[in-house]
Amino acid sequence: MNELNIAVIGAGKMGREHIKAFQAIEGVNVTGLLSRTLEKAHALAKEFNIPCVAQSVDELHQKSQADLVVVAVPELEANQVAKHCFQYQWAVLLEKPAGYDLKDAYDIAEAALTTNKPVYVGLNRRFYASAMTILDDLNSRQDDCRYIHIQDQQSYTEARACNHPEEVVQKFMYANSIHTIDLIRYFARGGVTKVVPILPWKKEETQIFMSYVEFDSGDKALYECIWKGPGPWACAVSTPHKRWTMQPLEQARYQNINERVVHDAALDDADRQYKAGFYKQAVEVCNGIRGLPSKAITINDSLKTMELIHQMYGV
Repeated sequence: MNELNIAVIGAGKMGREHIKAFQAIEGVNVTGLLSRTLEKAHALAKEFNIPCVAQSVDELHQKSQADLVVVAVPELEANQVAKHCFQYQWAVLLEKPAGYDLKDAYDIAEAALTTNKPVYVGLNRRFYASAMTILDDLNSRQDDCRYIHIQDQQSYTEARACNHPEEVVQKFMYANSIHTIDLIRYFARGGVTKVVPILPWKKEETQIFMSYVEFDSGDKALYECIWKGPGPWACAVSTPHKRWTMQPLEQARYQNINERVVHDAALDDADRQYKAGFYKQAVEVCNGIRGLPSKAITINDSLKTMELIHQMYGV
């Protein structure tokens, strides 16, 4: 198996987690790092024995000899950095969201057409052992219709407290709800045919938002988000034979038909050792770069989730 070199742009929390995950894969080396804060980049490079700290994308590409660059920068910087990366002969993994709103996402996706290398987006919840276990089970009964129920929680106050720019705060469903809304598309089959608002979006006046979604496969989903008040991130998938739940999302439980007992699915060591989903996501991205079958999420697939967010929220 050919060796792969990985470069990372961004020395924050997400950049660190990507470095840990990729370094754990046999035959994969993190060979370069770039950050607008040079001191942080040098500290992270020393911690993880990364040989090159660059001061520009051009220098990073030249010195790292990377097959893949991971872009883990703040939302409002992602567009410019991504477009710069598309100019070079390496694959690109964009940390979510690939665009702080739908217009920005379209702009990035259009720019991605200029490269002949793969462009992926990091949506790590799809790579939770819990989510993958559920999908494998669902796919074993293709005739069963699926009903997905998502419980989300967001907050303008919390988003501002985390020092997100106001443009990101106003479109926080793209920055953060994308994780739970993407699970709808992950578990449901086919294309979206109907989106019905139940409790409408009223910007900062919204306490509870709710939307119903139908797919051409017959699968259905109900999404609810509490915008003022505490609440879990939770997902349930019901079929005639079995009901699966994820609460927290890292833990899968199921109940069979004609049973009242709830069973725990086995947890996964990789989701404990690394940020949940990151290791398996990194493996799939590497498979894609090597030309092997891959479940890595393409930018076009990610764009469909961004479009669904827009259909639901209307912003």
